[in-house]
Amino acid sequence: MEKRTCLECGEAFHGRADKKFCSDLCRNAYNNKLNSISSAHVKKINLILSKNRRIMEELLPEETAKVSQQKLIDKGFNFGYHTSITTTKTGKNYVFCYEFGYLPIENNYFLLVKRKLDL
Repeated sequence: MEKRTCLECGEAFHGRADKKFCSDLCRNAYNNKLNSISSAHVKKINLILSKNRRIMEELLPEETAKVSQQKLIDKGFNFGYHTSITTTKTGKNYVFCYEFGYLPIENNYFLLVKRKLDL
């Protein structure tokens, strides 16, 4: 058996030919680092999407509501992120953050809607 070096701590160890880590602790630490780097970006985007959803939910007491672009911006809405776009038969594009969506209308106003989810 040849000596190998642990990918996490750099210590030399003996074991199977395909073994990469000296212990389960090092294997878990290594994989946790890999996952945290890749998921940090996803977490940031999910926070933005959740905030957008929360803002629309707050501004939508009924089934629909008309709100100014400035009011959305003042509350911290980020127009750069959404979960889907739905095009109606008339060609209008509703932009959604989960079940809450908006449609640009006249004079920098938006129509807010809540989509009924079929689960």
